[in-house]
Amino acid sequence: MINKLNLEDILFLDIETVPETHHFSELDPTKQELWELKSKYQRADISAEEFYERAGIWAEFGKIVCISVGYFKFQGDVRTFRVTSFYGDEFTLLQDFKSLILSHFNQPKHLLCAHNGKEFDFPYIARRMIIHAMELPNKLNLFGKKPWEVPHLDTLDLWKFGDYKNYTSLKLLTNVLGIPSPKDDIDGSEVGRVYYKDKDINRIVVYCEKDTIAVAQIFLRLRGDSILEDSEIKHI
Repeated sequence: MINKLNLEDILFLDIETVPETHHFSELDPTKQELWELKSKYQRADISAEEFYERAGIWAEFGKIVCISVGYFKFQGDVRTFRVTSFYGDEFTLLQDFKSLILSHFNQPKHLLCAHNGKEFDFPYIARRMIIHAMELPNKLNLFGKKPWEVPHLDTLDLWKFGDYKNYTSLKLLTNVLGIPSPKDDIDGSEVGRVYYKDKDINRIVVYCEKDTIAVAQIFLRLRGDSILEDSEIKHI
């Protein structure tokens, strides 16, 4: 099935998220109370304040600081994978990402692809857009769509082969498939520190782009295609 898809019709992506504020104390009292309730069963004996460093994984308590995207272009037998990122102010990066979808990936044939995208990236982006009072682009608006009409691909879902109790991280999957690891600097748990303490958004962008490339590499391997060489990857 995936071998029949045109690679140029797929937008590969990854997002990086952080807690809404640097410190728990910066939340207003109502939001602090809501966080205590939301995280109650996940944090066990850890206080809500200590656990807040993990708040970025919830769209209600976090925000997106980078969306990296990649797409294939073919000129005859020459293949390139073009990667770019939207980062910084969340409202602006969401608007820019939405504009890209509407202008270049809005036809019925177009698909979005991420690792664990169905559980994380796609709903997180949609929720943050709604929080910012943005109208959802069709590719993220799933209301009323039948399962086979949802324009999303998920490399984690593809790797499961129907085994829904199984979770395989991007790092593990690249390792077993012989793909260069994207986790050679920071990992997701460190993004909040790099953003708030180090104030190094460029480091986060590099990390996010590596993950996006890794998603494309996994998709190629699942199709039985050769993975990308460094010379085929273009940062724009």
